[in-house]
Amino acid sequence: MSGFLLRWLFNAIAIYLTTRIIQGLQIPDFTTALIAALVLGIVNAFIRPIVLLLTLPINLLTLGLFTLIVNTLMLYLVAAVVRSFVITSFWSALIGAVLIAIISTLLSHIFAR
Repeated sequence: MSGFLLRWLFNAIAIYLTTRIIQGLQIPDFTTALIAALVLGIVNAFIRPIVLLLTLPINLLTLGLFTLIVNTLMLYLVAAVVRSFVITSFWSALIGAVLIAIISTLLSHIFAR
């Protein structure tokens, strides 16, 4: 259970920091980042695997680069659920999705047991 809570916290920190770095992503406060991280975790656990399976042929053709588009769409889905999480452009969402993944992974590796 503590692993889930740490990943949730790391994702929230990653979302919050990313919205401070990328101008096209806006979130009002850290509490909203916590909510967005929870929704992102649910989306990544249940919806993303189905979308990746359905897009497998195009993912193979693009050597996995289409996964970036899938991650961007998942971020848009989170923004649709969490109304105070605003995405102003596709490119902001794409860069934001990559940055969230990088920050979250770095935090996980730094604080891994």
